[in-house]
Amino acid sequence: MRLEILSEAAEDLLNGYHFYERQALNLGSYFLDSLYSDIDSLLVYAGVHRIVYGKHRSLSKRFPYAIYYSVEAETIRVHAVLDCRRNPSWIRSHLRKA
Repeated sequence: MRLEILSEAAEDLLNGYHFYERQALNLGSYFLDSLYSDIDSLLVYAGVHRIVYGKHRSLSKRFPYAIYYSVEAETIRVHAVLDCRRNPSWIRSHLRKA
């Protein structure tokens, strides 16, 4: 299996990093470490997560974020990494673009 983080998801991660870094020093780095660990776990658990808005959704263990991904042949594609506190209609709209 191969893991691919699309540019939209990388931008979502960067936005989350900046948000948490404004909250406390080094919290942004902890956020990225945690989310990348959750994304890496997809190499083992890809495909077992519930499908939400047309994509598999894995919930982060430490932050209120969801990882939206698809499994295609031998590739896991991460489409978005979104804050679960957002309005569900905004999440649905964001995923249509991803």
